[in-house]
Amino acid sequence: MSNGNLVEVKQLKRHFAIGARSMNPFKKDVVHAVDGVDLVIKRGTTLGLVGESGCGKTTLGRCILRLIEPKSGRILFDSHDITRLNKRSMRRLRKNMQIVFQDPFSSLDPRMKVGAVVGQPFNVFGVPGGGSKKERVSWLLEAVGLEADSVNRFPHEFSGGQRQRIAIARALALNPQFIVADEPVSALDVSVRAQILNLMNELKNRFQLTYLYISHDLSTVKFISDRVAVMYLGKVVETGPVKAIFENPKHPYTEALIAAVPIPNPELRADRKPMEGEPPSPISPPAGCRFHPRCPRKTDICSEVEPQAIEVESGHQVCCHLFTA
Repeated sequence: MSNGNLVEVKQLKRHFAIGARSMNPFKKDVVHAVDGVDLVIKRGTTLGLVGESGCGKTTLGRCILRLIEPKSGRILFDSHDITRLNKRSMRRLRKNMQIVFQDPFSSLDPRMKVGAVVGQPFNVFGVPGGGSKKERVSWLLEAVGLEADSVNRFPHEFSGGQRQRIAIARALALNPQFIVADEPVSALDVSVRAQILNLMNELKNRFQLTYLYISHDLSTVKFISDRVAVMYLGKVVETGPVKAIFENPKHPYTEALIAAVPIPNPELRADRKPMEGEPPSPISPPAGCRFHPRCPRKTDICSEVEPQAIEVESGHQVCCHLFTA
C-alpha cells in the first residue's frame, strides 16, 4: 500500500550540453538546469514551484513526467520508480500523468476541431469506463465550463481563456491522478486568470487531483498552492506550507522574491530592498551556496560549502548556512 506521497523526486539531475568551448572544440559547455533536486508532492495537494526565469522550473516539471529524460536521480510515482521503466511501461503510465502547457494556442493543433483535440487520448487508451467517445468529450467540455457544441469549432475561434479550458479538458480526458500546470495563466488576461485558477481548484476537489503548479507569479502561487518550493539556479532552496513561506520566509532568496512583489502601500514599499545583481550562469554555477554572490547576509562558509536542507519548523525546510550553526 502506498504512502501519502504521490510524487517523490530524489537527487534529480538534468544537464544540457551546448556549443563547443573555444579553447577545446571537443569539449562542450554544460547547462546545469536541474542539479540535485529533492521534492515531495502529497496526494491531493498542490505544490507551487517558484523562481526566476531560467532557474529550471519547467525542466524539472517535464523531467518528472519523463518528457525530458533525467541525467540521474529517481522519480517515484505512487511509490513506483518510473525512472527505470521502459518506453512501453512508461506509456501505460502516461494516462495517470498529464500536463497543461503555458501557451494554450501553440499547445492545440490548429488543424483539428476541438472534439478531435479533446478526444485524441482515447485513440491510444480508449474511453475510461467504456461508453461513447462523443459523450465523453461533451462531458469533459461541460466540466471545464464550455458548451458541448464547441466540438465542431477550431481553436482559433476561442479566446485565450477558453483555449486553456480546452487544454485542461484534454488533460482530464483519461482521469489522471497528477497534472503538471506549467505557467497555465501567464499568457492570459488578468481578468481571466482568476477564472482559470478557480476552475483548477474546483476540478482538483471534484476529481481528487494532485498538481505541480509552476509559476513566477507569486500571487497566483499563494492563491492555489498548499505548499511551495522555491528554486534557484537548478536547486530547491526552500520548501514549506504556503502560509509559512509567504509570512515567515527563511532563505534570503525567498525573502527577496516576496519583497519584489508589488504592493499598493508606499510606506510598506519603502522597507523593501530589491534583489541586486543577475543570476550567475547555469553553465558555471558558483561553488558553495549558489545564491551567495547576491546574498546580503553571506558569510565565508557560503562560498565554500554547499548548504544541506534543514527543517526549521514542522514541514518547513531551508538550505542555508544561517540555520546550520
